[in-house]
Parts: sequence; C-alpha cells; structure tokens
Amino acid sequence: MTVAPHIGRIVETPAPEAPTASARVLTWQGEDDTAAFARALAAQPLLANAFLTLHGDLGAGKTTLVRHLLRALGVQGRIKSPTYAVVEPHEAPGLAPHATTVWHFDFYRFDDPREWEDAGFRDIFASPGLKVAEWPEKAAALTPPADLAIHIEAIDETARKVTLHAHTPLGRSLLQGMR
Repeated sequence: MTVAPHIGRIVETPAPEAPTASARVLTWQGEDDTAAFARALAAQPLLANAFLTLHGDLGAGKTTLVRHLLRALGVQGRIKSPTYAVVEPHEAPGLAPHATTVWHFDFYRFDDPREWEDAGFRDIFASPGLKVAEWPEKAAALTPPADLAIHIEAIDETARKVTLHAHTPLGRSLLQGMR
C-alpha cells in the first residue's frame, strides 16, 4: 500500500529498530493455553499503553486471543470483532490507573489511507490506551512500530505455534515480564 504524500504515519515515532533477539516461540495446545497467555499478558502493568499487532491467517486465533485478553482486563458484555467497523473501543478496568481504553482494530478490509484521517485514527494512536491490531500489514505504512508483534500459526485444529517479536523497549519489557 502506498501512502499519499500528505498523509504521514499516525504518530511520529522513530523508525523500527533492527531485528533483535527479542523473540520467543510458544506452542498453544488449545484455547485454554490462549486464555492463559492472555491472562499473563493482561497482568503486565506496562501493557496499558502498548501497541500489539496480531498476525496470522484467517482462523488462526487472532480474535480469540483478543477476546481472552479483553476478558482478562475486565471488559464486560459482548465483545465483537471490528471487521466492518475497523475499530471497537472497550473500557478495560484492568488497565487502570494508567489507562482504561483498549482500541481493537481489524484492518482486514482497510484499503484507503484517507480513512485514517477521516476516522480520527491519528488521534487514537496519540492518546493513552492499549491498541491491538489484527491484519496490521494493511495499514503498516501509517501505524507506529508494534511494541509486541504476535504471530499465530495453526498447527492443526487446536494447536498453535505462536512467535512473539518485541520491536521496542516497551515490547522487550513486556516479553521479559511474560516469563
């Protein structure tokens, strides 16, 4: 995707650092492992203002992970995928006192960079709160670097290979806190 010259990145951030050894590979044997990972991630105090990206094929488990993470952060009520809305905000008491909003993006249907300005995404990324993006490659030219990129690959019907890549100091702190 090319970015129109008048539309820059959502927030001005330094270019992503060169790849580092800040990675970890996990195997989830089923949804219980996904839920346990989400709870461990939700327990990280630094998560409140992180940007997480979720990568994987359709059906890999990206939205399932987000639902477990939101539940672990205390979100009540129906949690729907933002596939058509592009973004869904959620009030997450488990993030307090640092922030309370989780912005769940799904860029699967995103294809016009002008949507960023029209939808106010620049302001969302500049504000406090956890940002979680599915299909981030569709908007990569506009978003800041992910603090933590989570790649989910289906091994079979229930098992998943999960690779975590920390791309920022915040991401490395989150990864270290997951031990």
